[in-house]
Amino acid sequence: MSQVITIDRRGRLSRVAGQAYLWLLLVVLYAPILLILVFSFTKSKVFGNWTGFTLGLYENLFTGYDFEAQVRVDPNLYRAILYTGVIAIIAAVISTFLGTLAAIGIYNMRQRGRRIVSFLNSIPMINPDILTGISLFLLFVFLGISRGLGTVIAAHVVFCTPYVVLSVMPRIQKMNPNIYEAALDLGATPWQALRKVLVPELRPGMISGFLLALTLSIDDFGVTFFTKGSDGVETLSTFIYADARKGGLTPELRPLFSLIFLTILLLLIGMNIRTARNQKKLN
Repeated sequence: MSQVITIDRRGRLSRVAGQAYLWLLLVVLYAPILLILVFSFTKSKVFGNWTGFTLGLYENLFTGYDFEAQVRVDPNLYRAILYTGVIAIIAAVISTFLGTLAAIGIYNMRQRGRRIVSFLNSIPMINPDILTGISLFLLFVFLGISRGLGTVIAAHVVFCTPYVVLSVMPRIQKMNPNIYEAALDLGATPWQALRKVLVPELRPGMISGFLLALTLSIDDFGVTFFTKGSDGVETLSTFIYADARKGGLTPELRPLFSLIFLTILLLLIGMNIRTARNQKKLN
């Protein structure tokens, strides 16, 4: 009897310790984000110094002017936001297109070739960003290509495409392999079968791959830093790096980070709700 009680106590302590570790991990992960959210509602230039609740930083961010200090917000911030959005959208669209075609091609290969190409596709994802950035930098220098917006977009496409392949491949493996041949037998051209049969089946994986590529592009620093050149191309990551080296961060970055985090959070919630509804319909 005493042995049973001891085992029960050990199990209870293990569960409590596991839950405590989980909550500690969540606090470590999300505490910095919560601090940014909180201090985006104060106009103190020093992070951590609360000077009273205000929406002043949000007003500065959207108007581009600090009416209290009578100065303009750093215009390089808005240039970085524009470049980040343009690069991320273009790179994500191209990566989704190329990654989807690559996933279809890999799936139709023989078993041995499929394993080899899948292994090669995983190498860029395992490699550190700095290695990919330096490799692309040396390639552009070797080919004599001047670095700028085009090289950054090309580098982001190279960086993001393997992740799209990884997102689309499970959808292809779950798909009925005979529907494409059936569409061809019924008179559809290969392009029509691809557009009207394969794409609707692969759309969830394509959307996931697009969002993943978009997030990776916005977040990337190493690849961008080595491929942007000196033509004035700045993304948020490189702008923050340069801004931090000056001795601090622009206060308007706090509301910007908060808006980005909340937008991504709402997108994830929406995707989870949609997935849950689709599963209920299938059941």
